[in-house]
Amino acid sequence: MSWRVVVVSSRSKLELKLGYLVVRGVDETKRILLDDISVLLVENTGCVMSAALLEALWERKIAVILCDSHHNPGAQIIPFQASYESSARIYVQTCWDECAKEAVWTEIVRDKISKQALMLKKHDVDSDVWMKLLDYASEIESCDVTNREGHAAKVYFNALFGSPFSRREPSFFNDALNYGYSVILSAVNRSVVAHGYSTQIGIFHHNTFNPFNLSSDIMEPFRPLVDEKVLSLPIEEELTSESKHRIVNLLNDRIMIRGRSETIINAIDIYVCGILNALDSSDPSKMVQWQYEE
Repeated sequence: MSWRVVVVSSRSKLELKLGYLVVRGVDETKRILLDDISVLLVENTGCVMSAALLEALWERKIAVILCDSHHNPGAQIIPFQASYESSARIYVQTCWDECAKEAVWTEIVRDKISKQALMLKKHDVDSDVWMKLLDYASEIESCDVTNREGHAAKVYFNALFGSPFSRREPSFFNDALNYGYSVILSAVNRSVVAHGYSTQIGIFHHNTFNPFNLSSDIMEPFRPLVDEKVLSLPIEEELTSESKHRIVNLLNDRIMIRGRSETIINAIDIYVCGILNALDSSDPSKMVQWQYEE
């Protein structure tokens, strides 16, 4: 299974040769076997890519993320049909049972808050704080109508980054979090499309202007992994290339899922598959959860 996350930071020409990604820079040329690549992040807007390479990338279901002039993820290349039966899958997706969707979304939110609590516990935050989050997780009603997720988020982020912190105000932490969430979203998009489903048709998210409603739903329990990575970064005036590379390489970190240690990008695929099976069969018990490694 592919595993490498490749980041191209300098002005280069990217092309295909004999199954390899060839990156021709000013001073050197590098070759990387395409079958080893899970994500290609093109950070420099001065890069040029051949059409033959693009075709090979989408055929192998490699997530291609393109950055803007500020080096932030701005777009992703997603094939129209990454599965031979995508039309049938999308038809099934449009017929998902409403009760099953509500049950799956409720479990996603419960899992996210529980992961937030465990992350705080890992970092020796006061037990009253992370136990409060576990209480919120246990209190969730169908579709989280009492907004336990919102209450948990306020407690959680204040515990992580200090009481003045707000997700709505510009800061180093918010820049880093947004960058990391974009990387996770791209990995989820890759998996959803590879299984033949549409990223637009969500469970809970239904924003007309969001082309990734389903992926936005599914990624929620993986957000604490980004939060933990950001917490480990040196605080800077702005997000540097080195910090961005550390965030992208989060996908190669390992977590436990189905009793095995997996890279996060592989765990995302296993998790996505469980969600889709649960919705297709109207059986939330088919969902899987990941755990932190000891």
